[in-house]
Amino acid sequence: MRHPVQQEADLLATPRPVLSDDVALIGSMMVLAACGLIYEYLLAHYAGRIIGAVETSIYGMIGIMIVAMGIGAFLAKWVKDPFRGFAWLEVSIAFVGGCSVLIMATMVALTYTLPIWLQDIYGLHPSMTMDGGIVDILQRASFMLPFLFGFILGAMIGMEFPLIVRMREMIHGKHLLHNSGTIYGADSIGAGVGAAIWIYVCLKIPILLAAIGTASINVLVGIFFLIRYRSRIRAPTSLWIAHGLLIATLVLMAIGGTHWINSMNSTLFKDQVVYTKVTPYQHIALTKRIKGKGLPEVISLYLNGRLQFSSNDEVIYHSFLTYPAMLISARHEKILVIGGGDGLAVRDILRWKPDTVTLIELDKAMIDLFSGKDEAVPEEINRKILALNEKALLDKRVQIIIGDAFLEIEKLISDEQYYDTIIIDLPDPNHPDLNKLYSSYFYKRLKELLYGDGAIAIQSTSPYHAKKAFISIGKTLQSAGFFVDQYHANVPTFGEWGWSIGSKYGESPLQRINDFSTLPVAAQWLSLAQIRAAFVFAPDLYQNTDSIEINTLGSHMVYQYHHDAWSKEDGIFFINR
Repeated sequence: MRHPVQQEADLLATPRPVLSDDVALIGSMMVLAACGLIYEYLLAHYAGRIIGAVETSIYGMIGIMIVAMGIGAFLAKWVKDPFRGFAWLEVSIAFVGGCSVLIMATMVALTYTLPIWLQDIYGLHPSMTMDGGIVDILQRASFMLPFLFGFILGAMIGMEFPLIVRMREMIHGKHLLHNSGTIYGADSIGAGVGAAIWIYVCLKIPILLAAIGTASINVLVGIFFLIRYRSRIRAPTSLWIAHGLLIATLVLMAIGGTHWINSMNSTLFKDQVVYTKVTPYQHIALTKRIKGKGLPEVISLYLNGRLQFSSNDEVIYHSFLTYPAMLISARHEKILVIGGGDGLAVRDILRWKPDTVTLIELDKAMIDLFSGKDEAVPEEINRKILALNEKALLDKRVQIIIGDAFLEIEKLISDEQYYDTIIIDLPDPNHPDLNKLYSSYFYKRLKELLYGDGAIAIQSTSPYHAKKAFISIGKTLQSAGFFVDQYHANVPTFGEWGWSIGSKYGESPLQRINDFSTLPVAAQWLSLAQIRAAFVFAPDLYQNTDSIEINTLGSHMVYQYHHDAWSKEDGIFFINR
């Protein structure tokens, strides 16, 4: 049998231009480029979910994969037989790409359940955690897995381009003047198609199914290649076996993989997971904890693994969010709520007997869940949810707008809508997309919607665990032309939490509150004295804060402050000395 290098030389010496081969190879390059981009987004997306720093994860993954692709292009020269090498390359990419999500989920789940296993083995008290040393190393390593897979996939994807260039010249039997440019063009077009598929298809299905679907395309390209170039591939039997085993693996993963991942994700929660759903915007999870005989169950909502509320104490958070702003507003006829798709803030607002409440929520799945319209929710949990928010989202006075608040408020301004009170109940600014909703531009636009004697209230993260982010939100609201005060309270589930409140004209919010002698609408866990006391902070909280910047549109200051507080400082509060 001829040596592959000699075989390549012989083919180059024998011109045999075949149009169908050009179509096959250039078309394969386009399809594979689409798959490559989907893998890139998929790994970045998953990395952001488990690490939390979405923007850092996305940019880091893109950079790693680009570098790896360059390395892969260099490594391709060591592949002596491009036809056989390419066939093995495709089955390898399909295996790594298809199985990576399941492997990552397994590793994260195992490393976080390991301390519990160790506690059980050694009979330790629950207060004694075994999450240091080797356990901590393993947990950190599990967070790095997406980037390791990104590097491996990037290197293999980088090898595709030069191998296809070589195969095309071997088939034509001569050097092709514009060969690289042609393949590069196909690569770029395919990447664009891959981006569209990611946005319009992959984001709407479970992430594992997106990985399996993309890997299946790689397998199909590999099988097509094996059939098309069977006469050029030496010892194809092992390749056919590899493709068969991979197909069986992908089928098994398609059947049970999503359930396996959900089960492993459930191990990351302390309580029993009773509902989980991945939407184009977030991962929603509901958990249930049974406290003891005669005590009510605790229902908790998690978005992307972060706790949003627990039924045992959410009333404290939502009372402090809504009551101060409703109190100082001159009227309570028209209320605007941004976020708050769980309906709990709306529940408290409805006690003030408004004429209408307009709720803007990005994720329709949240509205379906908390209005009892999601058929996947167990009936028992459905009843508890509707009892918790008192069916607020089904109230005829509530108008729901599904969309991005950043865009939807422009429509309200164009329609000349005005509101007595605006309540902003958004998650913490832990994602770049949320950062714009904490910007001075956004607050200025909201000012256009607020009556002169109205008020605005904003959940503003923890003043102690994320001090700079908290103060920046207050400064940003002030820069938009509001009189601003900030306040805080202890929510047992969250710890010390903070809010910002603003008035458009006249007295400051606190001055208005001090004008009242009673709370006109009774609250179970809130009194007028508590509201006043909430505006008192430790004397040094606002010392040396002149350097804290406002959050202008595009600056990402609040996002960065919040990210630094939780990733670098681990939420630790430092007292100035």
